Amino acid sequence: MEQKQQYVLLYYCYTQIDNLEEFREQHHLFCIKNNLRGRIIVAKEGLNGTVSGSKEDCEKYMQEVHSDPRFKHTEFKIAIEDEPAFKKIHVRLKKEIVNSSLSHIHPANGTGKYMEPEEFRKVLEEKDEDTVILDVRSDYEHNLGKFKNAITLDIHNFREYPEKVKELEKYKGKRVITYCTGGIKCEKASAYLLEQGFENVYQLHGGIIKYGIETDGKDFEGKCYVFDNRIATEVNKVNPTIISKCFVTNEPCDRMVNCANPHCNRHMPLSEKGAEMYNGCCSEECSKNPDTRPYDGTGYYQTEMNGYNPYRGLKR
Repeated sequence: MEQKQQYVLLYYCYTQIDNLEEFREQHHLFCIKNNLRGRIIVAKEGLNGTVSGSKEDCEKYMQEVHSDPRFKHTEFKIAIEDEPAFKKIHVRLKKEIVNSSLSHIHPANGTGKYMEPEEFRKVLEEKDEDTVILDVRSDYEHNLGKFKNAITLDIHNFREYPEKVKELEKYKGKRVITYCTGGIKCEKASAYLLEQGFENVYQLHGGIIKYGIETDGKDFEGKCYVFDNRIATEVNKVNPTIISKCFVTNEPCDRMVNCANPHCNRHMPLSEKGAEMYNGCCSEECSKNPDTRPYDGTGYYQTEMNGYNPYRGLKR
């Protein structure tokens, strides 16, 4: 039977959820009954998820979410793919809907102003010296793709963001526009900038994904890292480029994999040529480890990827 096209929904909503366990159970059951797969995080501060399924099932899901007054303003970014973006459905309870060290920040109390994708596109073209484009994502994300001339932060995890803000003091007099994958990190990142004395703060509404959908992704360099089976997705349909390089051969490459040695598990761009050299590993040393996993040509290891930390096992 021919596989139907799959919808992939990316969304978040900061709102108060009190009946956490009950909500998680009901939400999980709804997803199972409607053939949905994905990763959903439920916390007292709201809901964050990526869900995939048929068009019909995803429409049912969006209707279900919007029918709850707490989530009626939730915005869904929709991508259409040929294959499911997930193999299973996970609905998990966590302290925050995005890991951070900013639990005291409540977006409902004030964040950077929303800037719509079309206006942001014009800002990129203007190259205004009094405007700073700030990428608040982790380094393995912006190394794969970022907006042209954006300032990036040397962080492995969003929890490190507050420390890096100290390095941005010289931009306090400028307009700062933050961006991330879907907008969720910017809600807190932009609010924290305001708390630290930055006055002219904006955030790209809907993040890279919404920008790609509404503007064809002009001036986004490379690919966008996503936290599902796709790993990397195309954004720019106007002037696409590749900015990442194969970890082994140093040739242009945007194929993200994990080292086949589970004790390393380095998350990296690795070309097919580079993978052949060390059988899916990042180095000769890793390829000789007796626990090295069989390389099947994908570099995707489901057990390691579920909720993984891309830098686990690496010396910092």
